[in-house]
Amino acid sequence: MGSTRLPGKPLAQIAGKPMIVHVLERALEAAIGPVAVAADSPEIARVVEAAGGVAIVTRREHACGTDRIGEALDALDPGGAHDVVVNLQGDQPAISPHAIRAALALLEDERGDQCVDVATLAALAEPGERDNPNVVKLVGASLAPRRLRALYFTRASAPYGDGPHYRHIGLYAFRRDSFTRFVSLPPSTLERRERLEQLRALEHGMRIDALLLDKAPQGVDTNDDLERLRDRHETETGRE
Repeated sequence: MGSTRLPGKPLAQIAGKPMIVHVLERALEAAIGPVAVAADSPEIARVVEAAGGVAIVTRREHACGTDRIGEALDALDPGGAHDVVVNLQGDQPAISPHAIRAALALLEDERGDQCVDVATLAALAEPGERDNPNVVKLVGASLAPRRLRALYFTRASAPYGDGPHYRHIGLYAFRRDSFTRFVSLPPSTLERRERLEQLRALEHGMRIDALLLDKAPQGVDTNDDLERLRDRHETETGRE
């Protein structure tokens, strides 16, 4: 609820439903396991529960979304029955269930002498996104035509020179032991500087691989993003 760029973002209405309900529906449609919303306020929890979902209200002061999930997971799965934890960020109402499922395959496909701790998603950045600090760029080494090993994440335009830029998409699939390690660590220097939680993992030697999608789903960081998504829904409804 305390988003600085778009206050109250989870409850913003899109096509007659709060944004967090759209995200909940995409997660349920992925059908990979139990789904719960880790919320920072009773307002979000009430909306989720009214839509038939499960919500856990957590402390407001968590440094990032993954830390918030850590508190919720202690209540939902204290015995560690689940070996994978997926953090789907609440500003991804347009993500496809197929993309959520596809990210998990990176955890199963080990390459080299280090297993993948975290799987995520990315796509080619549009030309106008390269210098936009609201669009997080993934700098990575190519492992296969649709797979990168993440070397860095930044709000700056990177890497320098000719070649593609990749836009990061807000999903993280953790091995359970990697998740436990991540939430035990304090926020790192680069995490604080860039305001990007995934840098905590990289700074502590954890491996992040990314699956490249054909096109990035439209996330919501600002009011302009929200209006574009609303317009898209209206256009698609008008064609039906």
